[in-house]
Amino acid sequence: MSSLGRIGAIVDKEVRQLSRDRITFGMVVMVPLLYLLLFGYAINPMVRGLPVGIVDLSGSAAARVIAEQVRVTQVVDVVGTYATPTEAEAALMTGEIRAALVLPHNLTQRVAAGETVGQWLVDGSDTMVGNALLTLRSMPLRLDAGAPPGAYQPAEATFEVALFFNPERRSEVNIVPGLIVIILTMTMTLFTSIALVRERERGNLEMLITTPIRPLELMVGKLSPYIVVGLVQMGIILGLGWLIFDVPFQGTAFSLLVITTCFIGASLTLGLLISTAAETQMQAMQMTMFVLIPSILLSGFMFPYDAMPKAAQYISEAIPATHFMRLIRGVYLRGSSTAQLLPDIIWLLGFTLIMLGIATKRFNKTLD
Repeated sequence: MSSLGRIGAIVDKEVRQLSRDRITFGMVVMVPLLYLLLFGYAINPMVRGLPVGIVDLSGSAAARVIAEQVRVTQVVDVVGTYATPTEAEAALMTGEIRAALVLPHNLTQRVAAGETVGQWLVDGSDTMVGNALLTLRSMPLRLDAGAPPGAYQPAEATFEVALFFNPERRSEVNIVPGLIVIILTMTMTLFTSIALVRERERGNLEMLITTPIRPLELMVGKLSPYIVVGLVQMGIILGLGWLIFDVPFQGTAFSLLVITTCFIGASLTLGLLISTAAETQMQAMQMTMFVLIPSILLSGFMFPYDAMPKAAQYISEAIPATHFMRLIRGVYLRGSSTAQLLPDIIWLLGFTLIMLGIATKRFNKTLD
C-alpha cells in the first residue's frame, strides 16, 4: 500500500470514529450554532429597558409628563412607584430595580426657575448600567403641549444623579465579584465533570463495584472536598481584589459564605451530571466548555442582563451563574442580606437537589 493509501486509511478510521462519537459530533454542530446565536442575537451592548421606579413627591401633572418622557427614551422601563426615597433605596438593595427617579415636592417651582427637576438614585455596581442612566442627566424635556422639543432645558442638567455602591464608576468594582462567578463555574464544573470518567478510565470503578457504597453516597463523597476548594478560591479572589484593587466589601461574611456554598453546590452537581453522560475526559471537558461560554455571556458578567432580549433572559435564568451574579453583587457591593436575596438562593438550592437526583439516578454501579 502506498503512503497516500495509508493516510487515506487513517482518515477513514478517524471519520468513522467521529461519526460514532455522538457527543463530539454534537459539539461540532452545536458550538458554532450557539456562538452565532449568542453573539448575533443575545449580546447587546446597547443598554435598554432597565427596570426603574418613580418616587413622585409632587403629585403634579408635570411629574406625570416627565415620567412618561423618561419612559419613551427606552433606556428605562418604569416597573413601579414608591412613596418615599427610602422605599426606593430598599428596592435598589434587593435588585428589584436598577434606579429610581425622585421628583421633589416643589417640582413646579423648579421647572419655572429652570432648575434640575429631580434626582436619579442609581445602582452603580454595574458600570454599564450606571453609564446608560447617566445619559439621561441632560435629556431635554417638553413640558408644554404647545412648546417645541427642548423647551425646558436648564443651564447645567435636567436631573441630578447619585451613584450608589460605586460612585467613582471603577470597573474593577464590577469585575472582581463577577470573576468569582466565572472562575467557580469553570473549576467546579470541570473538576466534577471528569470525576466518574476518570474513575472509569483508570479502572477504579471496578473496585467501587465490589464495595457496599450507594450511588448517592458516592456522589456526595465526590462533591464534598471540592466545596472547600471552591471556598478557598473565593477567598483568594476577594482577598486579592481588596488588597490590590481596593474593592470594598459591604456585606457580611455569613451571607457571603451562604450564597457561595449554594452556588458551589449547584456547579458541582451540574459537573457531576456531565460526568455521568461523558464517556471520556475529553468529552467531559467539551461539555463543560459548552456550559461555560453561555455562563460568561448570559450571566450579566460582560453584558447587562436587562439589555438582553426576553428569549435570552429566559435562557439565562436556567444558568446558575446568573443567579449567583445577582447574589454576589448584592452581598459584596450593596450589602444585601440573605433574606433580601432569598429567591435566588432558593433557586440554587433547588437546582442542586434536582441535578444531584438526576446524576444519582443516571449513575449505574456496573462496568457498563
